[in-house]
Amino acid sequence: MTSMLIGYARVSTNDQDLTAQKNALAALGVSRQKTFTDQGLTGTNRARPGLREALAACRAGDTLVVTKLDRLARSLRDAKDIVDDLTLCEVKLSIGGSVHDPTDPIGRLLFNVLAMVAEFEADLIRARTREGMQVAKAAGRLRGKQPKLSPVQEKHLVEVYQRGEHTTAQIAELFSVARSTVYRAIKRAGDTAA
Repeated sequence: MTSMLIGYARVSTNDQDLTAQKNALAALGVSRQKTFTDQGLTGTNRARPGLREALAACRAGDTLVVTKLDRLARSLRDAKDIVDDLTLCEVKLSIGGSVHDPTDPIGRLLFNVLAMVAEFEADLIRARTREGMQVAKAAGRLRGKQPKLSPVQEKHLVEVYQRGEHTTAQIAELFSVARSTVYRAIKRAGDTAA
């Protein structure tokens, strides 16, 4: 039986495009029929249908091909679990054309180094995102979720509730909001009155 190349491509959001990765996999010799994809799933999420299908398609002697390691995994633990699965099935891993044999000590070392770099990169992205959000919040550009009701509408809602003519479900329907919004408005009114 001849060995096959099985491709895997992933993007984190539905807005991103898989075309560049698919083209790179094709250039590495992976057929379109043997390319599995996930769109809108992060690398830290192991429950990825495309990855599951790609791993299931691999047989002993095959090679799983990805364009970059961070497309396969974003944490060292996840990368190690995937490599352990590949090792158990006697499947090699090709990262951008560089084949790493998980049964070879040098291949394992190189893979672990690459996995640590991918996890470090993911940690840097998270840190930069948190830092950017703090700066935006301090500058008043990040205010969080906007309230469903204006202050005038909220005051009117509380007045309707205090009259006791309607249930909270009816009030929610009248103002086109969820009952939880009604409860929060009533609680805020009670907190300010106290």
